[in-house]
Amino acid sequence: MDRERSGAAASAMDTLHDLSSLLNTGLTPEQLRACVELIEQGVGPEAVATAVKELRKEAANAPAARDK
Repeated sequence: MDRERSGAAASAMDTLHDLSSLLNTGLTPEQLRACVELIEQGVGPEAVATAVKELRKEAANAPAARDK
């Protein structure tokens, strides 16, 4: 039963990553998995999306801050 469950979970993650790629989210499989885990733990999807956007902004600004 655990083998079936892990196979189903892997298949679901593969499908989710395919959708993510089609939507050009730019998320790696590991990043997508982290987002899914947060949502499964009760974090709202909008909050996860906001966090991803903010982290991307910070990452984009980090090289500019280092150059100063």
